[in-house]
Amino acid sequence: MSSIFQDTEVAFATKTDSQLERAYFLFNMIKSEKLVKIGTAATNFALKAHLPVEGLIRATVFDHFCGGVTEKDCIPNINMNFKKGVSSILDYSVEGKESEEEFDNAMNKTLDTIAFAQESSAIPFAVFKPTGFGRFGLYEKLTAGDKLTQAELEEWEKVVARFDLVCSTAYKADIPLLIDAEESWMQDAADDLIEEMMAKYNTEKAIVYNTLQMYRWDRLDYLKDLEERSKEIGFHIGMKVVRGAYMEKERERAENRNYESPICKNKDATDENYDACIKYMFDNNMSIYAGTHNENSSILLLNYLKNGGRPLNDPKAWFGQLFGMSDNISFNLGTMGYNVSKYVPFGPVKDVMPYLIRRAEENTSVAGQTNRELELIKLERERRKEK
Repeated sequence: MSSIFQDTEVAFATKTDSQLERAYFLFNMIKSEKLVKIGTAATNFALKAHLPVEGLIRATVFDHFCGGVTEKDCIPNINMNFKKGVSSILDYSVEGKESEEEFDNAMNKTLDTIAFAQESSAIPFAVFKPTGFGRFGLYEKLTAGDKLTQAELEEWEKVVARFDLVCSTAYKADIPLLIDAEESWMQDAADDLIEEMMAKYNTEKAIVYNTLQMYRWDRLDYLKDLEERSKEIGFHIGMKVVRGAYMEKERERAENRNYESPICKNKDATDENYDACIKYMFDNNMSIYAGTHNENSSILLLNYLKNGGRPLNDPKAWFGQLFGMSDNISFNLGTMGYNVSKYVPFGPVKDVMPYLIRRAEENTSVAGQTNRELELIKLERERRKEK
């Protein structure tokens, strides 16, 4: 790996010794698939049975991967990160809700984060998940091309209204808005709606960003088709580019239902797809939010910026990592002056558990990432002991 991301003193400057030890413990647990499965089952049972475990969860996995329960809880972490050159994105990470009341609450939380971003130069973007604003099954039915009932049409109108209110608010506030990607069998409906928002609000620059999960082999073609439509209609493209978060679920569903998996055949193919997308976007002057924990992909974009004659802090090029992960990338990039941010999840402990479980499962399936985290933590522990 590149030496530019090897400086652990910079990487863990915001971590106390006890926080570093907690990180070491957590990543050692996460690297074991068996322990993750046992821990997930036990935690879900304890929460459903209303056992007093929230304090333990908060003191361990929650505090490592989340900024707090409320936006205000996140402020100390946001300020600390910003002093080290790393911005933050408040992410209301409550998932799996089904009621109109809960969708309105997620929308209002997103509007609150836009207001927070207006007040703080440390918060450059806002973000939300499509299924935070509407029922998964509704997106799924639209993606499948099935006809909606009258009640479902009215339900969809409410989803569209939530998207539009948040996008128009972001446009008026001049705060770019990242919209996350989810499972492939609901994504087409989300893509179509996000494209409508792009056409409406990205006429001067990219305000609304969609997300491309590049473990899907079809995403670069989708981007190229979108570019053609953007030229015809006249809007700017902004994309968050990630590898993806639902790989096991995607492959299992494709196998069970006997259709071609949308996932690339292996990690090398995913890496090539990701890097090809970054190059295409850079060459075509699109707004890039490179959400990656991969050091080689990060260096690729660094080199494009250097060789392309663009400033280090080009507003069309951002790097992003998740809170609690890849601090060696985030804080070393921040020290060098690049645009870099942390996704800082927040929300009630019980409601954020699906997000935390997904993070644990994702780290378990990508062993190289967990091992890299542990390698760097060990180096920093040794450095501090020798100090």
